[in-house]
Amino acid sequence: MVAVDQGTTGTTVCVLDQSAHVVGRAQTEVTVTYPRPGWVEQDPEQLWGGVVATVSAALRAAGRAPADIAAVGITNQRETTVVWDRRTGRPVAPAIVWQDRRTSGACERLAAAGHGPEVAERTGLVLDPYFSGTKIAWLLADDPELARRAGRGELAFGTVDTWLIWRLTGGRTHVTDVTNASRTLLLDLADATWSAPMAELLGVPMELLAEVRPSSEVYAETDPASFLGVSVPVAAAVGDQQAALFAQACFAQGQAKNTYGTGSFVLLNTGPTPPPPREDGALLRTAAFQLAGEPVHYALEGAVLATGSAVQWLRDGLGVVGSAAETAQLAGSLSGNDGVYFVPALAGLGAPHWDPRARGTLVGLTRGTGRAHLARAVLESIAYRTRDIVEAMTAAGTPVTELRADGGAAANPWLMQFQADVLGIPVDVPDNLETTALGSGYLAGLATGVFPDRAALAGLRRTAARYEPALAPATRDSLYADWLRALDRSRDWAQD
Repeated sequence: MVAVDQGTTGTTVCVLDQSAHVVGRAQTEVTVTYPRPGWVEQDPEQLWGGVVATVSAALRAAGRAPADIAAVGITNQRETTVVWDRRTGRPVAPAIVWQDRRTSGACERLAAAGHGPEVAERTGLVLDPYFSGTKIAWLLADDPELARRAGRGELAFGTVDTWLIWRLTGGRTHVTDVTNASRTLLLDLADATWSAPMAELLGVPMELLAEVRPSSEVYAETDPASFLGVSVPVAAAVGDQQAALFAQACFAQGQAKNTYGTGSFVLLNTGPTPPPPREDGALLRTAAFQLAGEPVHYALEGAVLATGSAVQWLRDGLGVVGSAAETAQLAGSLSGNDGVYFVPALAGLGAPHWDPRARGTLVGLTRGTGRAHLARAVLESIAYRTRDIVEAMTAAGTPVTELRADGGAAANPWLMQFQADVLGIPVDVPDNLETTALGSGYLAGLATGVFPDRAALAGLRRTAARYEPALAPATRDSLYADWLRALDRSRDWAQD
């Protein structure tokens, strides 16, 4: 099986054998552009071309041919928005990436008009520029001709999964899965169907939208003229964070994972009934996964918008470190943080605060502050932001007793130990950190009979490292109290 993970900064493809072992792997970088402050864009054609090239490279690494592919599974950056011409298949604008903040004003106007509670009730989400719906609306409002063409059914919208499936199948298949649909501000979460009232509220023509399908199902066959000369099943689509939840074998209600990537995403499985909305709106309610013939499983989610991107800023923006791995050694060279805190609000604050105007803040500096303090402050901020979300999950009535960790930063032993320390619960890291790709492969394998059931998949997960909390509760809570003070400074900036 070929498991495609199309992410924000790169595309990774893993070739899995029938025992779910990775027998071939390849990765290519993705260009991200920033044309104006707060704007984040990508070229949809580069996303598509990168997928085909990376699949080819992964097959070569595995010593396999395209004809050997049993199925293709796709996982993807979620809220990123692509609109294209149905006839030509060509994008009509750059992809607007999930990190883009250009619709902050529109979200604020909708909230001021009192629409926030209705949005939360119907979709499980909050009015934030993070999600796809206001991005689509912006594209149409910015170009009246696009709006007219959208209303005539000439254009198609998709998150990245939909865009890739369209291209894989030669433009024959316009589908999305329930997890990606649940990130658009346009899905009725309880019914798992598009919401006409939400589409009307945001100004999005229903003609743009794809058919909503389960995460694990054969949608179509690839078009040989488009994809390596072969016709093979496209059998899974799932948002990247839900893919990681699935690969971490969080199949039961109450199990939770955190993926440390460009951002961090804590998901807690809440079972086959949507969790009830809460007035504080701290956590998102989202679809977790759906197997063919089964009900949707749901999750609570907390999103941190800057994790790996904060380390990247430390490396590329400031030149404080030469590599991400260097941060662990620098952080460990200090016996404490000496009161230095960094709030990673480089793209606003996500859950549980949802403050798009908050700004990154560094506090507690003295003449003795050095590179090690900055590196430690950035790593600590990742752990503190995770605790923000876990605290909100506890307040929602579901305490987290173990956190399963994956993503690139899960390979940082200093961070993982500090994460366990500041949470006061164990952090369990699997032997394969590429859980987003694995999740799409597992779901494709279930749809095509390569894997018999979820129980078989649960047996494939193996722990590589387990971190037990070592800080005294009083020390843990004192550090966190100082973090909350720094957090308040970050949010005060927006009020000045």
